[in-house]
Amino acid sequence: MNQQNPEQVSFDATCRFVIKLGLASHAYGSTPDRLEAYLLRLTEALGYRGTFQSTPNNVEFAFQEQPDQWQKRHLATTPVPGLDLDKLTRVGDILNAVVAKEITVVDASAQLDEIAKRPVPWGKIANTFSYACVGAGLVILLGGGWIEVLAGTLLSMLVYGMVLFAERTGTRSTDWLPLSTAFVVATLVTVAKIWIPELNIVFITLAAVAVLLPGYSISLGIIELVTQQVISGTMNLMSGFVYLVKQIAGAWLGVGLVSIFFTIPTTSAGTTVNRTWLWLFMPLLIIGLCVIFQTARRDFLWACVACAIAYGGIVLGSFIVNANLGNFLGTILAVVFANLWARQTKRPISIVLLPAIILLVSGSIGFRGLAAIAEGKTDVGVQQFSQMFIVALTIAAGLLVGNTVVRPKVTL
Repeated sequence: MNQQNPEQVSFDATCRFVIKLGLASHAYGSTPDRLEAYLLRLTEALGYRGTFQSTPNNVEFAFQEQPDQWQKRHLATTPVPGLDLDKLTRVGDILNAVVAKEITVVDASAQLDEIAKRPVPWGKIANTFSYACVGAGLVILLGGGWIEVLAGTLLSMLVYGMVLFAERTGTRSTDWLPLSTAFVVATLVTVAKIWIPELNIVFITLAAVAVLLPGYSISLGIIELVTQQVISGTMNLMSGFVYLVKQIAGAWLGVGLVSIFFTIPTTSAGTTVNRTWLWLFMPLLIIGLCVIFQTARRDFLWACVACAIAYGGIVLGSFIVNANLGNFLGTILAVVFANLWARQTKRPISIVLLPAIILLVSGSIGFRGLAAIAEGKTDVGVQQFSQMFIVALTIAAGLLVGNTVVRPKVTL
């Protein structure tokens, strides 16, 4: 590979490259704190100074050629970031190569263009299967029966079809996705309940739209507020809450529409699936999450292991005290594992940590809380909705403790 010295990279070239790389990392799902820290390290490695601020809607870059000179600033407005862990992995490899002076900035910039054009490692068939696995697994976790498992599986695949349609038709369809998916699923489940009274509308709707739940955004917002990233934290928290309200509105409209024309049975739920089936469905749920977030094939096993460790912590902590300790312990174990893995492999921590955190997040609790409020069960709804923030705080505390036990390496 080509060798370079920081002095050989011009100031303007450095600025353009760091901006390009920062926007790519932001789009592929790097969290604000990791992105800011890594851009600072990269800029220093290239011989200059930089200051960066990342939020869900924009990234601000400031560069300084000499300590006594004015800063060169650039503000880039960005679309809402997604999660593509395969591309984030490849961007992390480029960053490491540039910092180690193994490739030039020009070559690295060309590789970023190639990464942007790469097809996803897991295609439509794999994603359809993954949505089905998440839907089925979540129904069992919530305590549903076999008929609800079947309904959650089929409707999860329908939701994925709607996601594909929204991606093809543009931004406006994507904006309506939380409301439209919840509306369609809730309408179909409510109609089915007329003939199958034991169906649980909330369980099935929640399982079908689980992949779209904004629990990660809400939890990330609270974590950022705890770590004093006020702007980004507030934006993530509010955007997640608004998304959640849209989903509840869609589900409420779907149930209400059917209720106008038909009498909905109030029969109690049927027999729940034996919990031993979790030994089969939990691995499928974990695999489904890792596929949906496009985890690279070479990292897939490690991401699944991190999720399994997080879930093991949940089970152990819940058995010892309660679910809050379970989330706390699960987060600590996942963070410690991710930090050790990143130190050993020199790869981005996010690759294995993000799927595990998503497994822990509290979006489903918030959905059930708002659903209960919409049904008039205010006391139950407020309690469950408040629990969402408690869970997010336990995850934030777990991240802080885990990073204290094993100091994190600066990665994406």
